[in-house]
Amino acid sequence: MSNDHRTHGKIDCEEVIAHLFSYLDDETDAERRSYIERHLEECRACYSRAAFEKALRAKVRQLGDKEAPAALRRRVKALLDRF
Repeated sequence: MSNDHRTHGKIDCEEVIAHLFSYLDDETDAERRSYIERHLEECRACYSRAAFEKALRAKVRQLGDKEAPAALRRRVKALLDRF
């Protein structure tokens, strides 16, 4: 795997990141999936991003229905209210 942000195969880093969530949700067509997987095999930066997102999703699923502490809920609400 390389560390640069160049085109690998037929897809570049920017396009991989743009389609990463669809890829992880298995919502991409077979051709795009193949291009993304080939890119992830060759690009360390994009592979690391995909691995982080997979791990984060697994952790969120693991937490399931646990309720966030009140202080955290207030902070999140305050942030959302700003937008």
